Amino acid sequence: MGKLTVLALRVVLAGLLAGSVFVQAVMVPLLASDLEDLDADIAHLRTPTLLIVVLGMVTVQVVLVCVWRLVTMVRRGTVFSHAAFRYVHIVIGATVTAALLVFALGVVLAPGEAVPPGIVLLIGGVGLAVLGVALIVLVLRMLLAQAVARDVEAAQMQAELEAVI
Repeated sequence: MGKLTVLALRVVLAGLLAGSVFVQAVMVPLLASDLEDLDADIAHLRTPTLLIVVLGMVTVQVVLVCVWRLVTMVRRGTVFSHAAFRYVHIVIGATVTAALLVFALGVVLAPGEAVPPGIVLLIGGVGLAVLGVALIVLVLRMLLAQAVARDVEAAQMQAELEAVI
């Protein structure tokens, strides 16, 4: 990966991380104050909704930090090592957690008449899409495992060739 590509990706990652911190620091308190004015029959939705939003932001931040670390490994040429798996596993776990949080939001909003059923269905679709992203990252993890195995095999063959010469 070229230096310009790495720089561009890091700018995007830093912007997303700053945006997620902004959402946590500014937007969530504003959402909390807006949710204080809820009717008594749906006031019980305030706390679980806020908790899901904050935890969702944390999962996004975890993924961004892990991708930053993986980009650093790419720049250094060490991404095809067993150390990269730690970050990939964390990304998969955070993405699955985010999908579960989206499903939980749908479950919290489903009972009663506060939220239309179509919105709950859309939330379920978003949860399914996020789960699909986790599965795509899992497939990419398998590709990384094959690449690491080939890299180890190539290093062994190189060592054998140097021993013969």
